[in-house]
Amino acid sequence: MQVFRKIESLQMALHLLPKTASVGFVPTMGALHEGHISLIKKSKEIATRTIVSIFVNPTQFDKAEDLENYPITIQSDLRKLQEAGCDYIFIPDVKEMYGDDVASVSYDFKELDKVMEGAHRHGHFEGVATIVLKLFEVVQPNYAFFGEKDFQQLQIIRHLVKDHDLSLEIIGVPIFREDDGLAMSSRNARLTVLHRKEAPFIFKTLQKAKRIFGTKSVKETMDWVYDQFERHPHLDLEYFSIAEEESLQPAKPEANKKDVKKKYRAFIAVYAGKIRLIDNIALY
Repeated sequence: MQVFRKIESLQMALHLLPKTASVGFVPTMGALHEGHISLIKKSKEIATRTIVSIFVNPTQFDKAEDLENYPITIQSDLRKLQEAGCDYIFIPDVKEMYGDDVASVSYDFKELDKVMEGAHRHGHFEGVATIVLKLFEVVQPNYAFFGEKDFQQLQIIRHLVKDHDLSLEIIGVPIFREDDGLAMSSRNARLTVLHRKEAPFIFKTLQKAKRIFGTKSVKETMDWVYDQFERHPHLDLEYFSIAEEESLQPAKPEANKKDVKKKYRAFIAVYAGKIRLIDNIALY
């Protein structure tokens, strides 16, 4: 495993790879957990070399305190990456990636960013897109791997790759969950004992909503979910949405699973105390 902090040194190493080698790329912000490791495992199945980046991107945080509180666990991360068999690690600093202009670029996401996370986190996806495209330019991967927990992000990155005519394949990897169903997240470690105990209710509610959507409409399913959280004092529902999987646009209130022409997915964001958790589930 080789660790690089400079773009030039990483690119020199990549230049030495055989022309037949394929490169899989897993961009992360560190604080690695089993969800990240599942992305690396998928990359190792498909590509001959795997690169992981660790970079806490300042432009995608809409709240300064979230950036300040983001956990930095480089030594622990490197041990996990060594055990996972990662080939190259790229750990640049902000100046290496942005120079003196730490700012996002504006993009046309074709309405993919106007809903859910985009509606609640101003400028978030511009920051994500800016750094992801910078990293793609540095690494020049054949494949890039992203978790489906951030499904809206995944769809936006797919759009970016297509819109910029990039020659790489974006591969979504299923959500990796704790034994009790809670989606793996770096934020889980910041949950209080009480909120960690209550947090699995989020996925259990999604599972029940999926069953309800088999016989009820979008509106009826959404009303049921909001009612469940009204009854749950320790979790604060920020939003619940049923949307078309490809466009991410909200489904019509009268729509249901019987509308076989479309694939729907349920998305949720919940505050467990001060910690914001997101999750989603396919409804087909």
